[in-house]
Amino acid sequence: MEPLKVGIVGCGVIADIYCQNARRFRDIAMHACADIVPEAAERRASEYGLRAMTVPELMASPEVDIVLNLTVPVVHAEVSLQALAGGKHVYSEKPLATDIAAARKVAAAAEVRGLRVAVAPDTVLGAAGREARRLIDSGALGEVTAGAMFVMSRGMEHWHPNPGFFFAPGAGPVFDIGPYYLTQLVCLLGPVKRVAAMAGSAFPDRLVTAAGPMQGQRIPVTTPTTLFSLLELASGARIIYGASWDVARHGMKPIELYGTHASLRVPDPNFMGGALEIGTRDDDWRVLPTDYLTFGKDNWPVDAPRAANDRGLGLAELARAIREKRPQRLSASLALHVTAVMAGILEAGETGRIVEIGESTDRPAPLSEAEARALLVAP
Repeated sequence: MEPLKVGIVGCGVIADIYCQNARRFRDIAMHACADIVPEAAERRASEYGLRAMTVPELMASPEVDIVLNLTVPVVHAEVSLQALAGGKHVYSEKPLATDIAAARKVAAAAEVRGLRVAVAPDTVLGAAGREARRLIDSGALGEVTAGAMFVMSRGMEHWHPNPGFFFAPGAGPVFDIGPYYLTQLVCLLGPVKRVAAMAGSAFPDRLVTAAGPMQGQRIPVTTPTTLFSLLELASGARIIYGASWDVARHGMKPIELYGTHASLRVPDPNFMGGALEIGTRDDDWRVLPTDYLTFGKDNWPVDAPRAANDRGLGLAELARAIREKRPQRLSASLALHVTAVMAGILEAGETGRIVEIGESTDRPAPLSEAEARALLVAP
């Protein structure tokens, strides 16, 4: 069976890894690309043997089955709606939208048209997330009652050549990095019921030091860059979530979950792999490698691999779900819920009130090792 053809909209930094990885998956084939900067589309097309198109041409092309939305977050919803109006399925980089009203509109448009919307991060389908899910579902932790998640750094202006959007509404550490942590949390433990938070920013502007046209410029900070929140899950578990771009160095683990039998450390959900750690009252932490599982082996960066970066996995899983006429795991419902949680954290941080999360979701079905392996082209 021929793979589904993918058209990329947005040919920036993230497009490269998707194009590199696409050839590994049996159900997708990169076909075309478009960008508001025609030269960017021409460059990607030349690098990967794609057809360079304008955005309207790509949206109207009968050869494109799925639009891969890699635009900047502020136009995610707009581009996804255009693709749906053109009869295309959508796989969008995170977040689904930069506000809850737009996220609802995208989810509703897909449902009305009978089309699929899947949203990154697909890192939660990687080896570490799958193994953590297996341990939790097996009862190895007992009942998970509490946990802590931390994603903290000095920011994005030191590596990204055009970092202005990171510090504007719709981004910041919650909307930009939060989808990795919150999607992982929901996949492991289920939906969030309500949130409380405090928010602020350490710096009124940021100096761009990354090489590129903005190097040496100062960019304003117009969204909170430090947020600490408390999440109450529908299961009853309480989770501390800290997100900051104002931290020079720290020693916090990405995710720790505390059960009645054992505690579990889950590695950085920005990537697919990494070792888990499990510990009990009587036993110290025991390391559980995941590099033997599909999508767990370090492969990025190519010259000195130190992380498993198999982005495109979620796109391939979406294509397989379309063919098998079953729900995709990275559903619009999941993305809508995560968007609502992120918006709730920002609202709670601004108002000081506890915010109830109106949109709920179900945990997606676990992805088995056999299913993960079957997504790949046979060696």
